[in-house]
Amino acid sequence: MDDEMQAKERLWKSASGREVRVAGSAGFCFGVKRAVDTLSGLVGKTAGPIYTYGPIIHNETVVEDFKNRGVRLYEENADLSALEPGTMVLRSHGVSRDVQNAIAGAGFETVDATCPFVGKIHRTVEQYSRDGYFILILGNPDHPEVQGITGWVCGDAYKVVSNEDEIAALNVPTDRKVCVVAQTTFRFDKFEKLVEMIEQKGYYTYAQNTICNATELRQREAAALSEWADVMLVIGGKNSSNSRKLFDICRDHCGRTYFLQTAEELSVPDLYSIQHIGITAGASTPEKIIEEVFQKCQK
Repeated sequence: MDDEMQAKERLWKSASGREVRVAGSAGFCFGVKRAVDTLSGLVGKTAGPIYTYGPIIHNETVVEDFKNRGVRLYEENADLSALEPGTMVLRSHGVSRDVQNAIAGAGFETVDATCPFVGKIHRTVEQYSRDGYFILILGNPDHPEVQGITGWVCGDAYKVVSNEDEIAALNVPTDRKVCVVAQTTFRFDKFEKLVEMIEQKGYYTYAQNTICNATELRQREAAALSEWADVMLVIGGKNSSNSRKLFDICRDHCGRTYFLQTAEELSVPDLYSIQHIGITAGASTPEKIIEEVFQKCQK
């Protein structure tokens, strides 16, 4: 691991030399913290009910905590007119233009907690689609962030792709300019490979690396830490895309990689014989859970 990563990480070392390391970037990213802080700032200070459009972030513990504080979860595609008017907070993953308009049209006060990096992608695909580019989105078509991005493309000249086979099968007229963006949590190494394949197909390509800096750093740290570790623990919500990608990266380098949502899922006796334990966490994982796992690994 490089000096920058080591300087930020947490380390516990026993008298016998057993070590537990926590990646320096583990936990809330800027966009997630902003969304959580935005919603927290409204609770108890806003007249009328507060809703979030879908989960504010992909972490069940955080969502449940807000529910206990009176925040209501609006399920996508439910009837807005059936809800008591109030404040609708847009999730950190963002929503489509049509969804924003529908919420405003239903009489809700809208608070936009979309991650600014996601919002930048919205503006990019809107601009380039208007300029006649075919939009290629690298990501998971079922993920809320990607569904929101597609909703800002002007027209239907776009496609979501996620792997090499889909790029190989891509059939866009070669005289059509192509704009490539990526889901903010897309694997950086995969992004580079797919963009190279797109360019090799002969398209005039404008590729914007829209993977957020925190994601790139987190993935690099995960790779380095998992090369060192005998056991790697990845903490995240079950629906968290970036946490699952961290798991895949760690498993590439450490065969004993485990995914967990809370410290309760960790069996301490199984760790007694482990000399090097690495811990990382997705961008939606609260610090409290990371610390609980860190402390439990020291027993």
